[in-house]
Amino acid sequence: MKVAFVGLGNMGGPMVRNLLKHAHTVTVFDLNAQAVREAVDAGASPAMSAKVAASGAEFVITMLPAAQHVRAVLGGEDGVLAGIERGVTIVDSSTIDPASARAMAELARSQGNEFVDAPVSGGTGGAAAGTLTFMVGGSTESYEHVKPVLSSMGKNIVHCGDTGTGQVAKLCNNLILGITMAGVAEAMSLGEKLGIDPAVLAGIVNTSAGRCWSSDTYNPYPGLIETAPSSRGYTGGFGTDLMLKDLGLATDAAKLAKQPAFMGALAQQLYQAMSANGDGKLDFSAIIKLYRASEG
Repeated sequence: MKVAFVGLGNMGGPMVRNLLKHAHTVTVFDLNAQAVREAVDAGASPAMSAKVAASGAEFVITMLPAAQHVRAVLGGEDGVLAGIERGVTIVDSSTIDPASARAMAELARSQGNEFVDAPVSGGTGGAAAGTLTFMVGGSTESYEHVKPVLSSMGKNIVHCGDTGTGQVAKLCNNLILGITMAGVAEAMSLGEKLGIDPAVLAGIVNTSAGRCWSSDTYNPYPGLIETAPSSRGYTGGFGTDLMLKDLGLATDAAKLAKQPAFMGALAQQLYQAMSANGDGKLDFSAIIKLYRASEG
């Protein structure tokens, strides 16, 4: 298919490469010229704006940092809706609040286009390997329509329900992720302080009741897992500021639903402290630095 892809960050760039590997024709747009060059080197075509990218596309995918960016890219003067043809489906894989996803869907439908929210889980490793999980919010018909293209980039394509429920699933998932990473960082730091070899502790945790993705795949302690950001100076992963954003979305949604989020609120403050310390660009697993600060 002819796919327009807008947003070539740590996730979007690898997703484009997987679309190209599956023989889709991809036109890309991003404000980062280097990211565009890398996509072009992989076989994509560049566009001067989101409007130009969407013109003639059979399918549009956006992967952007926040809701305000999605609104601008879709509804701006040079945005997707200014160039897209009627009947073309828009898939937004950004992580935004459910209410914004529903508002974007209404805007698209007013012009004759379907909008599907399909945030992802799996991190940069999953994006590169094509094993992402897509959490899809939209009608059954829209889900069946987008599934073949999303399968070029992911292994698990899950229909969550109506528009906005994909975002609900993503926020709940990242709420757990932020909390468990803080818990693993706390436990690993305590174990180190009490004198156990961190590698021995991690091995025990990963074969016992404390086992979780934050420990066995993405452990925050430096040097334990070669492929984790903690083994490369906490670079090239899921940024602390992005986790902070997602936890803010989750706790805001909890307030609207009058649902307690005790641990989520505490985790949000921990990542806020990281960001305030100047570590917002580091991978979120760098939260262990808060516990190991006295060690330098």
